[in-house]
Amino acid sequence: MSTSLSLPNDGTFLFRVWRPDVSGPSICALKDGVLHDVTCKAVSTVHDLLELENPAAWLTSAEGEPIGRLDQIALNSRETPDTSQPWLLAPADLQAIKACGVTFASSMLERVIEERAKGDPKKADQIRERCTAIMGESLKSVEPGSEKAAQLKDALVAEDMWSQYLEVGIGPDAEVFTKSQPMSAVGSGAAVGLHPASRWNNPEPEVVLAVSSSGQVKGAMLGNDVNLRDIEGRSALLLGKAKDNNASTSIGPAVRLFDDTFGMDDVRRLELDLKVTGEDGFTLSGHSTMTEISRDPLDLVAQACGRHHQYPDGFFLFLGTLFAPTEDRDTPGEGFTHKLGDIVEISCPQLGTLRNTVRLSTHCPEWRFGNRALMANLSSRKLI
Repeated sequence: MSTSLSLPNDGTFLFRVWRPDVSGPSICALKDGVLHDVTCKAVSTVHDLLELENPAAWLTSAEGEPIGRLDQIALNSRETPDTSQPWLLAPADLQAIKACGVTFASSMLERVIEERAKGDPKKADQIRERCTAIMGESLKSVEPGSEKAAQLKDALVAEDMWSQYLEVGIGPDAEVFTKSQPMSAVGSGAAVGLHPASRWNNPEPEVVLAVSSSGQVKGAMLGNDVNLRDIEGRSALLLGKAKDNNASTSIGPAVRLFDDTFGMDDVRRLELDLKVTGEDGFTLSGHSTMTEISRDPLDLVAQACGRHHQYPDGFFLFLGTLFAPTEDRDTPGEGFTHKLGDIVEISCPQLGTLRNTVRLSTHCPEWRFGNRALMANLSSRKLI
């Protein structure tokens, strides 16, 4: 598997790296191909950095200890790293990890199909044909919460085609859920996990926003919001089981902080590519463009936090995906599902490449280093 992170030459990138010599994580800046540990008392966590008025300016000017070339650290960022050398982590620590669902019309349709198939992939094709015949392209032209959306709802209710997924897709309220716990996401190169009960699943390439406690967006990165189609399709009440499992979230390879070269308008225009390569020789390609998102990213941030809900440690927010694979992998009519050993690569020219190998959650390394362990480690290093 390639270890290139494919980062652009410009931009300010925030990395988080495990340092075996201090038995804990460090905040790192990239300078001339070398990662510099800039962790200090003033900025001992990613949270601290994102609370600054201008995180990019601070990271650019911070002096730190060089800990190794990025290409070498990326090479060691794999399922079984050399634990005597540094490796990349997900660039999040104290933040809640939230996600928005059903924010693109095509994936909205697939959620309806999952629900009506009750998690059975054999029924997907027939249901897809009926849904497409009734809805056509109508979902793509509707502004969520608008009068036109209300009229479409009435028409779909009359056809017995209304769904809870359409409610959050074109209704006034976005779906915002907890994807995983603070400190639980894995970084580029690590294994990403599937719950062993799932038999119908897929990757979800997404843009992830880094948001401060005041609700200000400070940067963006790539993420894989692993989707268990059968479990969530059986019941939306199983969303927690479908989404929040060991190693079920990958984020990285780094946060691109907002600066003069990159901002929210750039996020709105991002183009993501997905490639899945199986040990069986199967390959799958996909593409997602942020220009087709049905809700503006800042609207999603506002629906996630505000007077109704605060995040004192900030949060990372998955923005949803356009990608919903329907290509058959094995059995005709059953579409795509992962096989163990799949390599998932999510790439974007402005944000780099996030790579992970698909395993069962029960076979991925157990998540042991949580908030308490982080505080104890920082205290032992006299950083808090």
